[in-house]
Amino acid sequence: MAHFQLNSRAARVAASAVADAKELRIGVSETHGATLLDFGVDEEGGLEAGVVLARICLSDLADVSLVPGGNSVGLPEVFVRTDHPVEACLLSQYAGWKIATSDFFAMGSGSMRSLARRELLFDDFETHEDRRCCVGVLEASRLPTHSAIDFIRDAVGHAGELTLVTAPTSSQAGTLQVVARSVETAMHKLHDVKFPVTLVISAAGTAPLPPVAKNDLEGIGRTNDAILYGSTVSLWVRCDDSLIETVGPSVPSSASKSHGQPFLKLFEAANYDFYALDPALFSPAVVVFHNLRSGRSFRFGDTNEGLLRESFGISN
Repeated sequence: MAHFQLNSRAARVAASAVADAKELRIGVSETHGATLLDFGVDEEGGLEAGVVLARICLSDLADVSLVPGGNSVGLPEVFVRTDHPVEACLLSQYAGWKIATSDFFAMGSGSMRSLARRELLFDDFETHEDRRCCVGVLEASRLPTHSAIDFIRDAVGHAGELTLVTAPTSSQAGTLQVVARSVETAMHKLHDVKFPVTLVISAAGTAPLPPVAKNDLEGIGRTNDAILYGSTVSLWVRCDDSLIETVGPSVPSSASKSHGQPFLKLFEAANYDFYALDPALFSPAVVVFHNLRSGRSFRFGDTNEGLLRESFGISN
């Protein structure tokens, strides 16, 4: 596994976004010693802003693009590919850090997590981050407050220049950046089921881009359904076929007992607590392993386009 300066890489993309703020339809402000980038809270944002936001989440270690849909739902798809899936997805993109203060809440992702190292996941991976900059992505309906900025600064050891990028789920950019997590969910599931994730050499994934929901709650439902029931992820691995055959059935979302129901229905039943949901659910619909050692491929799971139409509010 290579070691990258994840925050420095993300900072370069963020700086480019600041320079192109007008074209991206994003807002830039300085508050409480931090640079705040608004990708959809008070500003319009857009599709290109969503691509840039996803690249920031991934520390620019993956290509993100919007491609024609290969589905009968009739939607474009978010395509992600990377030759560094551990660093891009697990150490950067995964929204594993809950940012909670008395006046602010967000799910935190991006390279700032590799500075904070507040998650158990980091017990399994080394990171070597330059502390001169810190870049985080917040999934929230408002810009971070002073208390949230202080919370993050304390956690990352008061790293130098702090840039926080925010977008609500019910925005174009926010929707796209969540749907760009197809590979990330596969990598996180592999880590959970004890597959040696460093054996994943490359990865690519697609997921349909849902219509922007009228509010964040419905947005959470649609974006999760896009992954759980509409995404397909290919993983190029180098290992014994027997390992794939053993682990493979547990990787797609169909491994969960909750599979087959719209995410919003499950979320409501869990009193809107992500941690009360079956963790086996958070996976792509389809996972295909391509073994570079044996030349064989193995496919697990299936998509559910009928459920997607229902979730996305698309009439036949």
